[in-house]
Amino acid sequence: MLKEGHKHLSGLDEAVLKNIDACKQLSTITRTSLGPDGMNKMVINHLDKLFVTNDAATIVNELEVQHPAAKLLVLAGKAQQEEIGDGANLKISFAGELLQNAEELVRTGLHPSEIISGYTKAITKTLEILEELVEKGSETMDVRNKEQVVSRMKAAVASKQYGLEDILSSHIADACIQVCPKNPVNFDVDNVRVSKLVGGVLHNCTVIRGMVLKGDAVGSIKRVEKAKVAVFATGVDSSATETKGTVLIHSAEQLENYAKTEEAKVEELIKAVADSGAKVIVSGGAVGEMALHFCDRYKLMVLKISSKFELRRFCRTTGTSALLKLSQPKPDDLGFVDSISVEEIGGSRVTVVRSEDGGNKVATVVLRGSNDSILDDLERAVDDGVNTYKAMCRDSRMVPGAAATEIELARRLKEFSFKETGLDQYAIDKFAESFELVPRTLAENAGLNPMDIISKLYEKHASGNAKVGIDLRGDDPEDGVCKDVSTVNVWDLYVTKFLALKYAADAACTVLRVDQIIMAKPAGGPVRRDQLAGMDED
Repeated sequence: MLKEGHKHLSGLDEAVLKNIDACKQLSTITRTSLGPDGMNKMVINHLDKLFVTNDAATIVNELEVQHPAAKLLVLAGKAQQEEIGDGANLKISFAGELLQNAEELVRTGLHPSEIISGYTKAITKTLEILEELVEKGSETMDVRNKEQVVSRMKAAVASKQYGLEDILSSHIADACIQVCPKNPVNFDVDNVRVSKLVGGVLHNCTVIRGMVLKGDAVGSIKRVEKAKVAVFATGVDSSATETKGTVLIHSAEQLENYAKTEEAKVEELIKAVADSGAKVIVSGGAVGEMALHFCDRYKLMVLKISSKFELRRFCRTTGTSALLKLSQPKPDDLGFVDSISVEEIGGSRVTVVRSEDGGNKVATVVLRGSNDSILDDLERAVDDGVNTYKAMCRDSRMVPGAAATEIELARRLKEFSFKETGLDQYAIDKFAESFELVPRTLAENAGLNPMDIISKLYEKHASGNAKVGIDLRGDDPEDGVCKDVSTVNVWDLYVTKFLALKYAADAACTVLRVDQIIMAKPAGGPVRRDQLAGMDED
């Protein structure tokens, strides 16, 4: 019926179990990176760029997953990363665990549709229980109170940079609070910038109200304070005419006059800018030598920003309108900065634009570290922190972290499964069992005994304390590493957990619903080049 060269896989063995297997492999890769003691992965992508990270979203993005079922998990992970900025690893690992448990049920003879029905009931019940576990009083918060912000952000940052979360969370919270608008729901992630400068250590990190531009000022003036700014989107240079013309010059005098008129024209333009009160000119293109000479004469500082996105951010920071051609700017078009100075940080020259007073729209976190891959990883931690801040501006409710929530959900769901009749109860029981993935993985990654810890946690939760989780630093002689998380202040955002579990269950059910895979013959395209020596199939 179909074109020659197509593939058709159907039935349990061919389609369902193969799909589950692909998803299990993906979740096995990310699982060991879960939590604060997660291991790093070294990923080299198709462009030979090296990533050393434990951020699941980055790992699956760079893996170029081919299998269509595993791609579903990758897409769900991306959705989680874009929506909340954290919890992508929990989502992918949890979906993989659900599918692994589903495989056991399929092998014992349950039909996939019965498993889906059980999983759907289980996730509905899970989200009900999750709502009950929300910490009392956490639904209201002041998003400008640093202490409250840090307590909610710390867990997300610690999962990327364990041990550095206190320093980083403090800087991220400062930056976010500075740029938070009057209505926090409108908080824009793009307003917190990150500038990575090699050298120094993390303790040298700072938060700057304003922007940090890489590169030096163009002219000889390197520092200006309390200045008005004019931005020209095109270059600062004498403009060429649109039509071509020929000039016939008869004598040396005429040649001199011709050059002088060009000079006079450029001087007139620069003088017009200086007369408007601007002390800083920012150019989006090239700066001509003659224009630069006159800028220096009129004591104007010249900056060149070639990226148009950076130029827009600069306009936002200073409140300037970018002008399209070099002319005298109107007072409304000028922006204002407290200071622009060229500073040397760790051997690289950067231009720091500070705007301390009100109307501040952009803040920059300056990160320092010994090499690029460490800086990239720090940047991911900052991104996660900023995204968490955005999420808490919308919904500030929090639930106990450190696997306390998961164990409580597992315990309550198991009780719920006993009340169910019919074949659904096996699927609900397996769904509850899947939650043990989190404490098990946290313990394994920290080199502890998972079975011992899980049984201890169940025991504590059964006696009525729903906030007992794993404290990886704890060495309490009585409790070992099981501790009440409210004493060590480990909280997760409710919305992160809610979406991660919901997306994971949806993705698992979608994969289970597939019973046939029909692949058409690939279109004829360029032939795949041979692998380089020493490289494997993938």
